[in-house]
Amino acid sequence: MSRILVIEDDANIREGVAETLRSECHEVSVAADGVDGLAKYRSWRPDLVLLDIMMPGKSGYDVCREIRATDAATPVIMLTAKGEEIDKVLGLGLGADDYVTKPFGIRELLARVAAALRRAQAVEANGGAAPAEFAFGAVNVDARRYCVHGESGDVALSDKELKLLTFFHAHPEEVLSRDALLNAVWGVSYFGSTRTLDQHIAQLRKKLGEPTPIETVHGVGYRYRPRA
Repeated sequence: MSRILVIEDDANIREGVAETLRSECHEVSVAADGVDGLAKYRSWRPDLVLLDIMMPGKSGYDVCREIRATDAATPVIMLTAKGEEIDKVLGLGLGADDYVTKPFGIRELLARVAAALRRAQAVEANGGAAPAEFAFGAVNVDARRYCVHGESGDVALSDKELKLLTFFHAHPEEVLSRDALLNAVWGVSYFGSTRTLDQHIAQLRKKLGEPTPIETVHGVGYRYRPRA
């Protein structure tokens, strides 16, 4: 049984999702806005957060940003009624692990929740399984602090971004397919599209700076080229 926090201002969606999760034997807490959601997150420390984006006062983006300021590991799945790509890019860039667009099927939501929990539990059981510190292009990666350090100082990394860098670092010069990267970082049971990966790579490139050590191999995936 896992502890899941549902932060959603629509009462029908909030209670419907909570009831479904409880029927799957999860322990559930709910919040109707971002302020209450953050308070419950900090006091309850859930295993996963389901987070609505468009809420009055403190948005889901604000909540995700504050969670990731101190916690890079707890899975965050964003719930959005918006279809614009910019919303998804921004949400993932702030450290969300996945997103589900409303209206969503309950089976899809349960599958994404189960997959995110499995990935988090596997990482915890494996002790993180990442080098403590390593060079990547023009920066140094500090896995203990979830950040990269370059000429402009420290830049924070999300859990998925750190996993991507670690996987690329372990496979220099190899052409890695999108499926291989998704399986390695999101898990073989991931139900999302390759756009999620592409969005994470775009965010990583901004944090790594130019010239980017991550090449796009058109029609296949990506390749990491270490600096000479």
